[in-house]
This record gives sequence, structure tokens and C-alpha cells, in this order.
Amino acid sequence: MQRRRYPRALALVALATALATATTSAAPTATAESPAPAETRLSATIDAILADARLDGAQAGVVVADATTGDTIYQRNGDRRLIPASNTKLLTSAAAMELLGAGHRFTTDVLHTGARRGTVLTGDLHLRGGGDPTMLATDYDALAARVAAAGIRVVGGNLVADDTRYDATRLGPDWTWDDEPYYYAAQVSALTVAPDTDYDAGTVIVTATPGAGAGERPQISLTPPNGYVRIDNRATTVATGTTNVSFEREHGTNTVVVTGQVAVGAAPTSDWVTVWEPTGYAADLFRTALRRHGVQVLGRTVLGRATPAGATSVARHDSMPLADLMVPFLKLSNNGHAEVLTKEIGRVLAGSGTWSAGLAKINGYVADAGMDAGTLRQRDGSGLSRRNLVPPAEFVDLLVAVRAEPWFDAWYAALPVAGNAERFVGGTLRSRMRGTPAADNVRAKTGSLTGVSGLSGYVTDADGRRLVFSVVLNNYLASSVKSLEDQIAIALASYTATGGTAARTAPPAAPEIPRTPEGIECSWLKPITC
Repeated sequence: MQRRRYPRALALVALATALATATTSAAPTATAESPAPAETRLSATIDAILADARLDGAQAGVVVADATTGDTIYQRNGDRRLIPASNTKLLTSAAAMELLGAGHRFTTDVLHTGARRGTVLTGDLHLRGGGDPTMLATDYDALAARVAAAGIRVVGGNLVADDTRYDATRLGPDWTWDDEPYYYAAQVSALTVAPDTDYDAGTVIVTATPGAGAGERPQISLTPPNGYVRIDNRATTVATGTTNVSFEREHGTNTVVVTGQVAVGAAPTSDWVTVWEPTGYAADLFRTALRRHGVQVLGRTVLGRATPAGATSVARHDSMPLADLMVPFLKLSNNGHAEVLTKEIGRVLAGSGTWSAGLAKINGYVADAGMDAGTLRQRDGSGLSRRNLVPPAEFVDLLVAVRAEPWFDAWYAALPVAGNAERFVGGTLRSRMRGTPAADNVRAKTGSLTGVSGLSGYVTDADGRRLVFSVVLNNYLASSVKSLEDQIAIALASYTATGGTAARTAPPAAPEIPRTPEGIECSWLKPITC
């Protein structure tokens, strides 16, 4: 398949522009060798921002282009392969919208084998996962209610949890071991549970509430309530002082060790913790829901067995369409969604729900969309892998190309919006660039790992012209360089090609950003404080 640098419509615009330039007698314009004064000032502004001491010894790649023509306005190290962190989600999300379709839904269903004798089912009851990362405890309860409504009261066989739509590899390639307990590195399964409507599948919310008096153990609760996760409560309630509680899941188990202290009268404190083997987590919730609705399963719970082809359907749940899923996915930089979509792409297009199959199809799509696939490497869907490498210029090529796609408006709307405090609008940018020309203007994907930061997306300049940009910063030692990204975005929002003071040569001021732990996206902090 021939690679295209930008859509055919964009190419026609470029051709018309070239013909107009060649056949008119307008005043001379700036060339690549002789840029316009305003463009020169913009370049000087960005150069000054990148001269910040926090980038000493680091690598910085920055590319800015006209979104309509694809013409480069500024570039530094645009072809340098850099670790993109969550900017990787731009590739995964765009490929999912194109290859799966904006209307794609995940299906979770209940089927049975064996014969029905009145209210008794002699065979097995199968809970078959379709990869839905938005399944809540209430959804499993609704499925159980439909089983009861179908007249089944006793299941003589087993409850079979079928997660075979995807492979059994739960953690992404190259993910670090110390991320494993944290919700942004949850295990991936075709049958899973999210604890709330952030849809962090494969996690449970653990909450510590202070005891009635000093010396007592805090009360520990789980959301959703379940019998799958065990609590080892070593924490203490203290009379006064600061609440400082840690929730750590022991490797290879579903035992969460709670340590630290909670002050009497203090507000409850919570954290999101990954579970070991999400398939069993989903099966536990479903089995409990069946019991609640009067359905007794006499057999055991069996994990990972495929549902026979001739099984009879009992109940079904369809997820929201993919276009709607893009909102929590991109606004909150949800890693689990990225990995599920990668495996789903592999399953639907190649018949194999694996990372390798999905990534191969993503690579093929982005190459067709205009990226030079020979210059990049993608190892997972989310960007947690440090072996992902993408040049900033290739992000810009993708951002220009997807504007011609029929699903672009929904995808664009799902990108975080700078300075917008509404959580599902501003997303990971809601605390950044407030009170500047970039606020409610810049729509971009953030990215954060320790020593890695990125911001790639769209901005409208002071002339009303849409620009695309990609800023990827690597190997810095400072705790954060987000303010430098913000300064560049503010400079682009202030830029005018007609001259004047808006194309400034001094770096613009950027409002202070709430501090987050090094290498963590703002939205990855639970509960949300930034």
C-alpha cells in the first residue's frame, strides 16, 4: 500500500496554492531560505523556550505546521526518534476509529450448555467477555437479573468465565515491574470490571475510614464490594496528625496490605489498586449477582475456557460505541483502553487478540495515513513502554492527515482542552494554560513518564489559522518540564503571521501547574486533585 503524506484533498489544496503562486504577480513572499519576519520571531520565541536550563543535556523535538497545507512553520529535531509516552495514544486511537469504526461496540454475554428442565440447567453457564473495559458491577448485576428472568434458578454445572477473545498475556511488553500494583498498569483481559465511570478496568477502589478512637484499626471497604480481593489491615487510627495510608497489592495475589495511619475524624482516604487476574474478578462479581437474584450455581468457577459454538444465548450487554469511549480514553489518558483497543484491532482484523497482531495493523494504518512507519517503533497501545520511539514530525503528519477522516470531529472532541476545568472536557490539560490565549483553544494529547514529556495536538493562532504541533522532551533531570510545553502552546496561540506584537520573541509566561509525582499524568492521580 502506497504511503501518503497527507490526504488527497490536502494535496489538491497544496497544488492549487502552488499554481496560484506561480501565476500571480503579487509581492514577493518569504521562502524556506527567507522566512517571514513574524515566522522568524516565532522561531526565536520557541528557541528561547527550549534554551531553558531544565533541558540542558536533554533531547527536545518540536515541529509546528499549518494544519491545512501541512507546511512546516517551525522544526527542531523533528526527525529524531524520541520516547513519546502517552502521545502514543494518538496512533492507537486514530487506528481504532478507522479500523474498528466509530460505532464499534464490545459485547459481554451469558450463554448456557446442556438441557433445561424447568428451572434447572443441567449444563454450564458461560460468561463470555468481549473486551469491554467499561463493564461495571451494575452491568454484571443486570446480566444476572436477566438470567433469573429467563427462569433459571439452579445451574447444575460450572460457571465458566470465557476470556478467550484475547490471549492470556496480561501485562504489556516492556512494562516495569514496579508499576504493576498501580491502576494505570492494570492487567488486560477480555473479561474484566471497572470500579467506576472513569472505567479503569481491572482495578478496585480501596477506602480506609478512621476508627472511632485512637489505636483502633481503620475500617476498610472495597468498591465494588467483592470476595475476590483480601485485605491485610495493618493501619492504625491515631488521635491527631496527618493521614498517611498506603495500599499495596502483594505480587501474584489479591491481598492488599494497608499500612500507615488515619487521624480520628479525618475524611476517608482511597486508592485504586489493580487486581491479579481480572477474569476471576469479573466471575466473582457475576456469581455473587446470580446468588442475589436467586440463581444458584452448584459447580465451581472455571476461568479461561472457550464457550462451545452451539451454546444458547441467555443475556447480552453492549458497550457504548467507540466514538463515546474516546472521551474517557483520551481525556483521562486511560492506558487500559489503549491496550484493549490494540488487542481488539488484532482480533477483528487478524483473528488474533494479541499485542503483536494489533500493533501490526496499527502500524499499517498510520503508514497509510501519512506517517513514515519505517522511522518509528510502537510496542504497546498506551505509551507505558520506553521502547516506543516516534519522531515529532511523524505525529504532525498524522495530525494533519486525520483531519480529512469522517470520524475526525468525534476524535478531535475527545482530546483534552487546555485550561477547561470540566474534568471530561479539559482532561489532562484542565489545570494548564488557564487565563492565556491557549485556554479553551489548545486540544492536545499529553504524555508523561519519568524523564519523558510530550504534548501534541492542535491550536488556533491569533489569525484564526489552525496549526498542528508536537513537542516531545526526553532525558531531562528536572521534576517537570510541562511549563515549557505550555509556553510553546501559548506562543502558538498568540502567533500572527501578519506581524505585530503577538509573534513575540520573549517566552510567554505560563501559569503554575499543580505538582504531580514525576512521570505521572495529572489524571492518573486518584482521587483527582489536579
